[in-house]
Amino acid sequence: MSDLQEVKESPKESLSESLQQVISLLEKHRLIEDLVHKQDMPKHALIEQLVHKQNLIELQKKLDALHPADVAYILEALPLEDRLNLWDLVKADRDGEILLEVSDSVRQSLIADMEPEELLAAAEQLDTDELADLAPDLPKDVLQDLLDSLDTQNRERLQSTLSYPDDAVGALMDFDIVTIREDITLEVALRYLRRLGNLPDHTDKLFVVDRNDILRGVLPLTRMVVNDLDANVADVMVADAVAFHPEDVSDEAAQAFERYDLVTAPVVDANNKLVGRITVDAVMDYIRDESESDMLSMAGLREEEDFFASVWKSVQNRWAWLAINLVTAIVASRVIGLFEGSIEKIVALAALMPIVAGIGGNSGNQTTTMIVRGLALGQISSHNMHSLIKKELGVALLNGLLWGGVLGLIAYALYGNYQLGLVMTTAMTLNLLLAAVMGVMIPLMMNKLGRDPAVGTSVLITAMTDSGGFFIFLGLATIFLL
Repeated sequence: MSDLQEVKESPKESLSESLQQVISLLEKHRLIEDLVHKQDMPKHALIEQLVHKQNLIELQKKLDALHPADVAYILEALPLEDRLNLWDLVKADRDGEILLEVSDSVRQSLIADMEPEELLAAAEQLDTDELADLAPDLPKDVLQDLLDSLDTQNRERLQSTLSYPDDAVGALMDFDIVTIREDITLEVALRYLRRLGNLPDHTDKLFVVDRNDILRGVLPLTRMVVNDLDANVADVMVADAVAFHPEDVSDEAAQAFERYDLVTAPVVDANNKLVGRITVDAVMDYIRDESESDMLSMAGLREEEDFFASVWKSVQNRWAWLAINLVTAIVASRVIGLFEGSIEKIVALAALMPIVAGIGGNSGNQTTTMIVRGLALGQISSHNMHSLIKKELGVALLNGLLWGGVLGLIAYALYGNYQLGLVMTTAMTLNLLLAAVMGVMIPLMMNKLGRDPAVGTSVLITAMTDSGGFFIFLGLATIFLL
Protein backbone atom coordinates (compact mmCIF):
# COMPACT_ATOMS: atom_id res chain seq x y z
CA MET A 1 0.00 0.00 0.00
CA SER A 2 1.32 3.43 -0.95
CA ASP A 3 1.87 6.26 1.52
CA LEU A 4 -0.96 8.17 -0.15
CA GLN A 5 -3.39 5.31 0.44
CA GLU A 6 -2.34 5.11 4.09
CA VAL A 7 -3.01 8.83 4.56
CA LYS A 8 -6.42 8.51 2.95
CA GLU A 9 -7.53 5.43 4.84
CA SER A 10 -6.13 6.02 8.32
CA PRO A 11 -8.57 8.83 9.29
CA LYS A 12 -11.50 6.61 8.36
CA GLU A 13 -10.05 3.65 10.24
CA SER A 14 -9.31 5.71 13.36
CA LEU A 15 -12.80 7.20 13.30
CA SER A 16 -14.32 3.74 13.05
CA GLU A 17 -12.12 2.59 15.92
CA SER A 18 -13.18 5.59 18.02
CA LEU A 19 -16.82 4.73 17.44
CA GLN A 20 -16.26 1.13 18.49
CA GLN A 21 -14.38 2.27 21.60
CA VAL A 22 -17.23 4.59 22.59
CA ILE A 23 -19.79 1.83 22.02
CA SER A 24 -17.68 -0.56 24.14
CA LEU A 25 -17.40 2.02 26.93
CA LEU A 26 -21.17 2.58 26.86
CA GLU A 27 -21.83 -1.17 27.06
CA LYS A 28 -19.29 -1.53 29.87
CA HIS A 29 -20.91 1.40 31.67
CA ARG A 30 -24.37 -0.19 31.48
CA LEU A 31 -23.08 -3.65 32.53
CA ILE A 32 -21.12 -2.44 35.57
CA GLU A 33 -23.90 -0.15 36.75
CA ASP A 34 -26.41 -2.98 36.42
CA LEU A 35 -24.20 -5.32 38.46
CA VAL A 36 -23.55 -2.71 41.16
CA HIS A 37 -27.24 -1.84 41.32
CA LYS A 38 -28.13 -5.48 42.03
CA GLN A 39 -25.54 -5.90 44.79
CA ASP A 40 -26.62 -5.62 48.42
CA MET A 41 -23.81 -3.91 50.35
CA PRO A 42 -23.19 -1.21 52.94
CA LYS A 43 -23.26 2.37 51.60
CA HIS A 44 -24.74 1.04 48.40
CA ALA A 45 -25.87 4.45 47.09
CA LEU A 46 -22.42 6.01 47.61
CA ILE A 47 -20.61 3.12 45.88
CA GLU A 48 -23.08 3.20 42.99
CA GLN A 49 -22.51 6.94 42.58
CA LEU A 50 -18.71 6.54 42.59
CA VAL A 51 -18.80 3.73 40.01
CA HIS A 52 -21.14 5.81 37.85
CA LYS A 53 -18.85 8.84 37.99
CA GLN A 54 -15.73 6.76 37.25
CA ASN A 55 -17.26 5.24 34.13
CA LEU A 56 -18.46 8.60 32.87
CA ILE A 57 -15.03 10.17 33.39
CA GLU A 58 -13.51 7.54 31.10
CA LEU A 59 -16.09 8.29 28.43
CA GLN A 60 -15.62 12.03 28.83
CA LYS A 61 -11.84 11.74 28.40
CA LYS A 62 -12.42 9.88 25.16
CA LEU A 63 -14.76 12.58 23.86
CA ASP A 64 -12.42 15.41 24.88
CA ALA A 65 -9.65 13.88 22.77
CA LEU A 66 -11.78 13.83 19.61
CA HIS A 67 -12.31 16.55 17.02
CA PRO A 68 -15.83 18.07 17.03
CA ALA A 69 -16.53 16.54 13.61
CA ASP A 70 -15.58 13.09 14.96
CA VAL A 71 -17.83 13.54 17.98
CA ALA A 72 -20.63 14.51 15.58
CA TYR A 73 -20.05 11.34 13.56
CA ILE A 74 -20.26 9.19 16.68
CA LEU A 75 -23.44 10.92 17.88
CA GLU A 76 -25.09 10.27 14.50
CA ALA A 77 -24.20 6.57 14.73
CA LEU A 78 -25.79 6.00 18.16
CA PRO A 79 -29.41 5.23 19.09
CA LEU A 80 -31.25 8.16 20.67
CA GLU A 81 -30.82 7.12 24.32
CA ASP A 82 -27.06 6.53 23.99
CA ARG A 83 -26.73 9.70 21.91
CA LEU A 84 -28.31 11.86 24.59
CA ASN A 85 -26.27 10.22 27.36
CA LEU A 86 -23.09 10.94 25.42
CA TRP A 87 -24.22 14.47 24.61
CA ASP A 88 -24.52 15.20 28.32
CA LEU A 89 -20.81 14.40 28.68
CA VAL A 90 -19.66 16.89 26.04
CA LYS A 91 -18.08 19.97 27.54
CA ALA A 92 -20.31 23.01 27.27
CA ASP A 93 -17.70 25.05 25.43
CA ARG A 94 -17.77 22.52 22.56
CA ASP A 95 -21.54 22.31 22.16
CA GLY A 96 -21.76 24.96 19.45
CA GLU A 97 -19.03 23.45 17.27
CA ILE A 98 -20.52 19.97 17.46
CA LEU A 99 -24.06 21.19 16.73
CA LEU A 100 -22.73 22.67 13.49
CA GLU A 101 -21.14 19.38 12.47
CA VAL A 102 -24.05 16.98 13.02
CA SER A 103 -26.77 16.44 10.42
CA ASP A 104 -29.93 18.53 10.61
CA SER A 105 -32.07 15.67 11.87
CA VAL A 106 -29.63 14.72 14.65
CA ARG A 107 -29.16 18.39 15.56
CA GLN A 108 -32.88 18.67 16.19
CA SER A 109 -32.78 15.75 18.62
CA LEU A 110 -29.86 17.31 20.54
CA ILE A 111 -31.43 20.76 20.67
CA ALA A 112 -34.67 19.27 21.97
CA ASP A 113 -32.70 17.85 24.91
CA MET A 114 -31.04 21.17 25.82
CA GLU A 115 -32.26 23.92 28.11
CA PRO A 116 -32.65 27.42 26.62
CA GLU A 117 -29.71 28.66 28.70
CA GLU A 118 -27.49 25.89 27.34
CA LEU A 119 -28.51 26.66 23.76
CA LEU A 120 -27.85 30.36 24.20
CA ALA A 121 -24.42 29.68 25.71
CA ALA A 122 -23.54 27.31 22.85
CA ALA A 123 -24.68 29.80 20.20
CA GLU A 124 -22.74 32.69 21.73
CA GLN A 125 -19.47 30.79 21.12
CA LEU A 126 -19.97 30.89 17.33
CA ASP A 127 -19.11 33.40 14.63
CA THR A 128 -21.88 35.21 12.77
CA ASP A 129 -21.73 32.99 9.68
CA GLU A 130 -21.83 29.89 11.90
CA LEU A 131 -24.81 31.29 13.79
CA ALA A 132 -26.64 31.59 10.49
CA ASP A 133 -26.33 27.81 10.02
CA LEU A 134 -27.60 27.08 13.52
CA ALA A 135 -30.26 29.79 13.86
CA PRO A 136 -33.06 28.09 11.83
CA ASP A 137 -33.06 25.15 14.26
CA LEU A 138 -33.16 27.26 17.43
CA PRO A 139 -36.43 27.88 19.29
CA LYS A 140 -37.83 31.36 18.62
CA ASP A 141 -37.29 32.60 22.17
CA VAL A 142 -33.65 31.45 22.16
CA LEU A 143 -33.06 33.06 18.76
CA GLN A 144 -34.51 36.35 19.99
CA ASP A 145 -32.34 36.26 23.12
CA LEU A 146 -29.35 35.53 20.89
CA LEU A 147 -30.09 38.52 18.65
CA ASP A 148 -30.45 40.74 21.72
CA SER A 149 -27.06 39.60 23.01
CA LEU A 150 -25.22 40.55 19.80
CA ASP A 151 -23.74 43.98 19.10
CA THR A 152 -25.35 46.08 16.38
CA GLN A 153 -22.94 45.09 13.61
CA ASN A 154 -23.14 41.33 14.22
CA ARG A 155 -26.92 41.48 14.67
CA GLU A 156 -27.30 43.20 11.30
CA ARG A 157 -24.95 40.69 9.70
CA LEU A 158 -26.87 37.73 11.10
CA GLN A 159 -30.23 39.15 10.07
CA SER A 160 -28.84 39.87 6.60
CA THR A 161 -27.54 36.31 6.21
CA LEU A 162 -30.82 34.82 7.41
CA SER A 163 -32.75 36.93 4.90
CA TYR A 164 -31.23 35.07 1.93
CA PRO A 165 -32.59 31.77 0.60
CA ASP A 166 -30.60 28.63 1.47
CA ASP A 167 -29.41 28.34 -2.13
CA ALA A 168 -28.07 31.91 -2.35
CA VAL A 169 -24.44 32.97 -1.95
CA GLY A 170 -25.50 35.35 0.81
CA ALA A 171 -26.45 32.37 2.98
CA LEU A 172 -22.94 30.91 2.60
CA MET A 173 -20.77 34.00 2.99
CA ASP A 174 -18.85 34.95 6.11
CA PHE A 175 -17.56 38.31 7.29
CA ASP A 176 -14.09 37.34 8.51
CA ILE A 177 -12.12 39.26 5.87
CA VAL A 178 -8.80 41.09 5.66
CA THR A 179 -8.75 44.28 3.56
CA ILE A 180 -5.93 46.58 2.45
CA ARG A 181 -5.61 49.75 0.34
CA GLU A 182 -4.19 49.75 -3.18
CA ASP A 183 -1.87 52.73 -2.62
CA ILE A 184 0.39 51.06 -0.04
CA THR A 185 3.49 48.94 -0.63
CA LEU A 186 3.73 45.21 -0.13
CA GLU A 187 6.05 45.83 2.84
CA VAL A 188 3.39 47.92 4.60
CA ALA A 189 0.79 45.25 3.85
CA LEU A 190 3.08 42.57 5.27
CA ARG A 191 3.67 44.55 8.48
CA TYR A 192 -0.09 44.94 8.82
CA LEU A 193 -0.59 41.17 8.60
CA ARG A 194 2.08 40.59 11.23
CA ARG A 195 0.30 42.97 13.60
CA LEU A 196 -2.90 40.99 13.14
CA GLY A 197 -1.17 37.92 14.56
CA ASN A 198 -3.32 35.38 12.71
CA LEU A 199 -5.40 35.20 9.55
CA PRO A 200 -8.93 33.88 8.99
CA ASP A 201 -9.12 30.26 7.90
CA HIS A 202 -8.65 29.60 4.17
CA THR A 203 -7.06 32.99 3.55
CA ASP A 204 -5.24 32.79 0.24
CA LYS A 205 -5.72 36.41 -0.81
CA LEU A 206 -6.31 39.88 0.63
CA PHE A 207 -9.16 42.04 -0.58
CA VAL A 208 -8.11 45.43 -1.95
CA VAL A 209 -10.67 48.19 -1.30
CA ASP A 210 -10.80 51.99 -1.39
CA ARG A 211 -11.86 54.23 1.50
CA ASN A 212 -15.53 53.47 0.80
CA ASP A 213 -14.94 49.70 0.86
CA ILE A 214 -15.44 49.46 -2.90
CA LEU A 215 -13.62 46.38 -4.17
CA ARG A 216 -10.67 47.26 -6.39
CA GLY A 217 -9.15 43.79 -6.72
CA VAL A 218 -7.50 40.99 -4.76
CA LEU A 219 -3.90 40.40 -3.73
CA PRO A 220 -2.97 36.69 -3.67
CA LEU A 221 -0.52 35.92 -0.86
CA THR A 222 1.71 34.16 -3.38
CA ARG A 223 2.21 37.45 -5.24
CA MET A 224 3.05 39.20 -1.99
CA VAL A 225 5.76 36.62 -1.30
CA VAL A 226 7.46 36.55 -4.70
CA ASN A 227 7.35 40.26 -5.59
CA ASP A 228 9.59 43.13 -4.46
CA LEU A 229 8.35 44.50 -1.13
CA ASP A 230 8.77 48.05 -2.43
CA ALA A 231 6.15 47.43 -5.13
CA ASN A 232 2.71 48.98 -4.72
CA VAL A 233 -0.32 46.78 -4.13
CA ALA A 234 -2.00 48.35 -7.18
CA ASP A 235 0.79 47.08 -9.43
CA VAL A 236 0.69 43.51 -8.13
CA MET A 237 -3.00 42.87 -7.37
CA VAL A 238 -5.50 41.09 -9.65
CA ALA A 239 -7.97 43.71 -10.78
CA ASP A 240 -10.45 41.39 -12.55
CA ALA A 241 -10.92 38.82 -9.78
CA VAL A 242 -13.94 36.52 -9.67
CA ALA A 243 -16.55 38.09 -7.37
CA PHE A 244 -20.10 37.16 -6.39
CA HIS A 245 -23.25 38.95 -5.31
CA PRO A 246 -25.25 37.79 -2.29
CA GLU A 247 -28.24 37.02 -4.53
CA ASP A 248 -26.23 34.73 -6.83
CA VAL A 249 -27.24 31.06 -6.91
CA SER A 250 -24.93 28.87 -4.85
CA ASP A 251 -24.84 26.19 -7.57
CA GLU A 252 -23.26 28.69 -9.96
CA ALA A 253 -20.77 29.78 -7.29
CA ALA A 254 -19.82 26.14 -6.69
CA GLN A 255 -19.22 25.63 -10.40
CA ALA A 256 -17.04 28.78 -10.48
CA PHE A 257 -14.98 27.53 -7.52
CA GLU A 258 -14.38 24.25 -9.35
CA ARG A 259 -13.70 25.91 -12.72
CA TYR A 260 -11.23 28.51 -11.43
CA ASP A 261 -9.76 26.49 -8.53
CA LEU A 262 -10.80 29.12 -5.99
CA VAL A 263 -10.12 28.96 -2.26
CA THR A 264 -11.88 32.22 -1.36
CA ALA A 265 -13.75 34.85 -3.34
CA PRO A 266 -15.18 38.28 -2.48
CA VAL A 267 -18.91 38.95 -2.19
CA VAL A 268 -20.01 42.46 -3.24
CA ASP A 269 -23.31 44.33 -3.35
CA ALA A 270 -24.85 46.09 -6.36
CA ASN A 271 -22.45 49.03 -5.89
CA ASN A 272 -19.40 46.72 -5.82
CA LYS A 273 -18.98 47.35 -2.09
CA LEU A 274 -17.30 44.44 -0.29
CA VAL A 275 -19.78 42.81 2.11
CA GLY A 276 -18.15 39.46 2.82
CA ARG A 277 -16.43 36.45 1.31
CA ILE A 278 -17.22 32.88 0.36
CA THR A 279 -14.76 30.09 1.14
CA VAL A 280 -14.10 26.68 -0.31
CA ASP A 281 -15.15 24.87 2.89
CA ALA A 282 -18.58 26.52 2.77
CA VAL A 283 -18.91 25.58 -0.90
CA MET A 284 -17.89 21.98 -0.18
CA ASP A 285 -20.45 21.73 2.61
CA TYR A 286 -23.11 23.08 0.27
CA ILE A 287 -22.17 20.61 -2.49
CA ARG A 288 -22.26 17.71 -0.03
CA ASP A 289 -25.66 18.77 1.32
CA GLU A 290 -27.07 19.18 -2.20
CA SER A 291 -25.68 15.81 -3.27
CA GLU A 292 -27.25 14.07 -0.28
CA SER A 293 -30.51 15.91 -0.86
CA ASP A 294 -30.59 14.83 -4.53
CA MET A 295 -29.94 11.21 -3.57
CA LEU A 296 -32.80 11.30 -1.08
CA SER A 297 -35.08 13.10 -3.52
CA MET A 298 -34.51 10.56 -6.28
CA ALA A 299 -35.61 7.86 -3.85
CA GLY A 300 -38.72 9.86 -2.95
CA LEU A 301 -37.59 10.88 0.54
CA ARG A 302 -38.69 14.37 1.49
CA GLU A 303 -35.87 15.18 3.88
CA GLU A 304 -32.79 13.82 5.58
CA GLU A 305 -33.73 11.12 8.08
CA ASP A 306 -32.08 10.29 11.36
CA PHE A 307 -31.13 6.59 11.32
CA PHE A 308 -32.61 6.24 14.78
CA ALA A 309 -35.66 8.48 14.35
CA SER A 310 -38.99 7.28 15.66
CA VAL A 311 -41.04 4.93 13.51
CA TRP A 312 -43.76 7.55 13.12
CA LYS A 313 -41.36 10.26 11.94
CA SER A 314 -39.77 7.92 9.41
CA VAL A 315 -43.21 6.95 8.11
CA GLN A 316 -44.07 10.64 7.68
CA ASN A 317 -40.89 11.15 5.67
CA ARG A 318 -41.49 8.22 3.34
CA TRP A 319 -45.23 7.88 2.82
CA ALA A 320 -45.78 10.43 0.04
CA TRP A 321 -43.89 8.75 -2.79
CA LEU A 322 -44.94 5.30 -1.59
CA ALA A 323 -48.52 6.48 -2.09
CA ILE A 324 -47.64 7.61 -5.61
CA ASN A 325 -45.95 4.23 -6.18
CA LEU A 326 -49.14 2.50 -5.09
CA VAL A 327 -51.21 4.50 -7.58
CA THR A 328 -48.80 3.80 -10.45
CA ALA A 329 -48.67 0.11 -9.55
CA ILE A 330 -52.48 -0.03 -9.68
CA VAL A 331 -52.41 1.64 -13.10
CA ALA A 332 -49.85 -0.93 -14.32
CA SER A 333 -51.95 -3.80 -12.96
CA ARG A 334 -55.04 -2.49 -14.77
CA VAL A 335 -53.04 -2.34 -18.01
CA ILE A 336 -52.19 -6.02 -17.51
CA GLY A 337 -55.84 -6.69 -16.71
CA LEU A 338 -56.85 -5.41 -20.15
CA PHE A 339 -54.94 -8.31 -21.70
CA GLU A 340 -55.91 -11.14 -19.34
CA GLY A 341 -57.35 -13.10 -22.26
CA SER A 342 -54.10 -12.88 -24.21
CA ILE A 343 -52.03 -13.96 -21.20
CA GLU A 344 -54.33 -16.96 -20.61
CA LYS A 345 -53.80 -18.13 -24.20
CA ILE A 346 -50.03 -17.48 -24.32
CA VAL A 347 -48.61 -18.11 -20.85
CA ALA A 348 -45.14 -17.09 -22.05
CA LEU A 349 -46.28 -13.46 -22.08
CA ALA A 350 -46.48 -13.44 -18.27
CA ALA A 351 -42.86 -14.55 -18.02
CA LEU A 352 -41.51 -12.11 -20.62
CA MET A 353 -43.37 -8.87 -19.96
CA PRO A 354 -41.45 -7.93 -16.74
CA ILE A 355 -38.22 -7.96 -18.79
CA VAL A 356 -39.53 -5.33 -21.20
CA ALA A 357 -40.72 -3.08 -18.36
CA GLY A 358 -37.58 -3.55 -16.25
CA ILE A 359 -35.09 -2.74 -19.03
CA GLY A 360 -37.17 0.29 -20.00
CA GLY A 361 -37.12 1.60 -16.44
CA ASN A 362 -33.34 1.25 -16.18
CA SER A 363 -32.81 2.99 -19.51
CA GLY A 364 -35.14 5.82 -18.54
CA ASN A 365 -33.34 6.35 -15.25
CA GLN A 366 -30.00 6.53 -17.07
CA THR A 367 -31.39 9.27 -19.34
CA THR A 368 -32.93 11.12 -16.40
CA THR A 369 -29.67 11.08 -14.46
CA MET A 370 -27.86 12.68 -17.40
CA ILE A 371 -30.57 15.35 -17.81
CA VAL A 372 -30.67 16.23 -14.10
CA ARG A 373 -26.88 16.53 -14.09
CA GLY A 374 -26.99 18.75 -17.19
CA LEU A 375 -29.60 21.00 -15.60
CA ALA A 376 -27.54 21.27 -12.42
CA LEU A 377 -24.47 22.29 -14.44
CA GLY A 378 -26.46 24.76 -16.54
CA GLN A 379 -25.55 22.95 -19.77
CA ILE A 380 -29.10 22.37 -21.00
CA SER A 381 -31.18 25.14 -22.55
CA SER A 382 -33.65 25.68 -25.38
CA HIS A 383 -30.95 26.05 -28.06
CA ASN A 384 -29.63 22.49 -27.61
CA MET A 385 -32.90 20.74 -26.74
CA HIS A 386 -33.53 19.39 -30.24
CA SER A 387 -30.05 17.89 -30.49
CA LEU A 388 -30.37 16.39 -27.00
CA ILE A 389 -33.67 14.63 -27.72
CA LYS A 390 -32.38 13.41 -31.09
CA LYS A 391 -29.27 11.97 -29.47
CA GLU A 392 -31.20 10.18 -26.70
CA LEU A 393 -33.67 8.71 -29.21
CA GLY A 394 -30.72 7.45 -31.25
CA VAL A 395 -29.18 5.78 -28.20
CA ALA A 396 -32.54 4.23 -27.27
CA LEU A 397 -33.09 2.96 -30.82
CA LEU A 398 -29.69 1.26 -31.06
CA ASN A 399 -29.98 -0.25 -27.57
CA GLY A 400 -33.52 -1.39 -28.32
CA LEU A 401 -32.54 -3.12 -31.57
CA LEU A 402 -29.43 -4.69 -29.99
CA TRP A 403 -30.81 -5.95 -26.70
CA GLY A 404 -34.31 -6.44 -28.07
CA GLY A 405 -32.76 -8.67 -30.72
CA VAL A 406 -30.90 -10.64 -28.06
CA LEU A 407 -34.09 -11.11 -26.03
CA GLY A 408 -35.99 -12.02 -29.20
CA LEU A 409 -33.50 -14.81 -29.89
CA ILE A 410 -33.76 -16.00 -26.27
CA ALA A 411 -37.58 -16.01 -26.50
CA TYR A 412 -37.40 -18.00 -29.74
CA ALA A 413 -34.95 -20.48 -28.17
CA LEU A 414 -37.18 -20.93 -25.11
CA TYR A 415 -40.59 -21.14 -26.77
CA GLY A 416 -39.82 -22.00 -30.41
CA ASN A 417 -41.97 -19.16 -31.73
CA TYR A 418 -40.21 -16.71 -34.04
CA GLN A 419 -43.23 -14.34 -34.01
CA LEU A 420 -42.93 -14.07 -30.24
CA GLY A 421 -39.26 -13.21 -30.69
CA LEU A 422 -40.12 -10.45 -33.17
CA VAL A 423 -42.77 -9.05 -30.82
CA MET A 424 -40.22 -9.07 -28.00
CA THR A 425 -37.67 -7.16 -30.11
CA THR A 426 -40.22 -4.60 -31.29
CA ALA A 427 -41.69 -4.05 -27.81
CA MET A 428 -38.25 -3.62 -26.28
CA THR A 429 -37.28 -1.03 -28.91
CA LEU A 430 -40.50 0.94 -28.56
CA ASN A 431 -40.36 0.93 -24.75
CA LEU A 432 -36.75 2.18 -24.75
CA LEU A 433 -37.81 5.00 -27.10
CA LEU A 434 -40.65 5.83 -24.71
CA ALA A 435 -38.18 5.76 -21.79
CA ALA A 436 -35.85 8.15 -23.64
CA VAL A 437 -38.63 10.66 -24.31
CA MET A 438 -39.93 10.50 -20.74
CA GLY A 439 -36.39 10.57 -19.32
CA VAL A 440 -35.80 13.89 -21.07
CA MET A 441 -39.23 15.49 -20.72
CA ILE A 442 -40.11 14.75 -17.08
CA PRO A 443 -37.10 16.49 -15.46
CA LEU A 444 -37.35 19.36 -17.99
CA MET A 445 -41.02 19.89 -17.19
CA MET A 446 -40.38 19.78 -13.45
CA ASN A 447 -37.55 22.27 -13.86
CA LYS A 448 -39.78 24.59 -15.91
CA LEU A 449 -42.43 24.45 -13.18
CA GLY A 450 -39.83 25.52 -10.62
CA ARG A 451 -39.61 22.10 -8.97
CA ASP A 452 -36.43 20.16 -8.22
CA PRO A 453 -36.02 17.87 -11.26
CA ALA A 454 -34.42 15.20 -9.08
CA VAL A 455 -37.40 14.84 -6.74
CA GLY A 456 -39.16 11.55 -7.42
CA THR A 457 -38.18 11.51 -11.09
CA SER A 458 -37.10 7.86 -10.97
CA VAL A 459 -40.50 6.94 -9.51
CA LEU A 460 -42.31 8.66 -12.37
CA ILE A 461 -40.01 7.17 -15.02
CA THR A 462 -40.50 3.67 -13.66
CA ALA A 463 -44.27 4.17 -13.61
CA MET A 464 -44.31 5.29 -17.26
CA THR A 465 -42.05 2.50 -18.51
CA ASP A 466 -43.90 -0.17 -16.53
CA SER A 467 -47.35 0.80 -17.76
CA GLY A 468 -46.09 1.67 -21.24
CA GLY A 469 -43.97 -1.48 -21.50
CA PHE A 470 -46.85 -3.75 -20.48
CA PHE A 471 -49.24 -2.02 -22.89
CA ILE A 472 -46.82 -2.11 -25.85
CA PHE A 473 -45.74 -5.73 -25.35
CA LEU A 474 -49.16 -7.18 -24.59
CA GLY A 475 -50.79 -5.05 -27.28
CA LEU A 476 -48.37 -6.23 -29.97
CA ALA A 477 -48.75 -9.82 -28.79
CA THR A 478 -52.54 -9.55 -28.99
CA ILE A 479 -52.37 -8.14 -32.53
CA PHE A 480 -49.76 -10.46 -34.03
CA LEU A 481 -49.92 -13.68 -32.02
CA LEU A 482 -53.63 -14.26 -31.56
